Amino acid sequence: MRAIAPKRLDFGSTPLENGVPMQSRLIEPRRSANMLAVVLGISVLISFGCSSEEIVTESASENPAKPAGVAPDPAVKAAPRPGKTPKYFNLRDTIAKQREALRNVPGRTGILAEKKRYSLFDEELIIRDFFQDRRSGFFVDVGCAWPVMANNTAYLEKHLGWNGFAIDALEEYAEQWQRARPASKFFAYLVADKSSDDSVFYRSENVGLSSATRERADGVHFGGALNVEEISIPSISLNDLLDREGITKIDLLAMDIEGHELTALHGFDIERFRPDLVVTEGRRPDVAAYFAEHGYGAIKRYLAFDTVNVYYAPVEVAAE
Repeated sequence: MRAIAPKRLDFGSTPLENGVPMQSRLIEPRRSANMLAVVLGISVLISFGCSSEEIVTESASENPAKPAGVAPDPAVKAAPRPGKTPKYFNLRDTIAKQREALRNVPGRTGILAEKKRYSLFDEELIIRDFFQDRRSGFFVDVGCAWPVMANNTAYLEKHLGWNGFAIDALEEYAEQWQRARPASKFFAYLVADKSSDDSVFYRSENVGLSSATRERADGVHFGGALNVEEISIPSISLNDLLDREGITKIDLLAMDIEGHELTALHGFDIERFRPDLVVTEGRRPDVAAYFAEHGYGAIKRYLAFDTVNVYYAPVEVAAE
């Protein structure tokens, strides 16, 4: 078990020491884009492969129709041998086809018709469309991972003058954030419902699948058997972090923490901070119920353009 000391990394002051953090070879920028696509792709395919009980429904149906032309997920159909990790041959092709299918969904106009720069799919376009390229906002990116590639807030900071907090359980992302996103602050924490100096986290050999639950980290959701390291790290609630840092209002809350979203939301006073937009990975009814209870609803016009995430806003805005 490897302990990671609680630490806030403020990049507006003293830079980090030179050198590569322990185990950072797993996410080193020199790693090819192809490998990164595989790591992220597996995480995305897990979301695609959710059971019908895990899908947010717009009616009584438990199997809402997907956008026309969306490529099927071959990983869900595959039946790997017990104890073996399935081979995702053509995974890059699957992601490319999914992107193309979503690009061809009718109704894309304005910002939504542009080509994305950083996010894995078109998350950044949907976020930009919601805010209409508003300048100088504040975001909280939970489960931020890499600072540029496959990141949903990179465009906001690099092109629209936003800044914010980037939070991830794995400390070795810090050096990359220092170099690529100096306007924002990186925090090495597991975001949870309460703060603790000693929380269990599961680091996956495919770092993009690391999670607070072993079942997510070892890939069991897609029949995998990935190596997992159990580590002890500090956790923090969003309330404690935002209060400590003197934040009273956020514009965007983005969460991608491999099934841990609801636990993290229970440590967040959404009525006090009242984010204009919340983006969560996965279409889970318990998460949808949380937002409904607090006066938020899914923005239906975006559901056709993103089969992975749900975009929540106050009900009066979501209904527009």
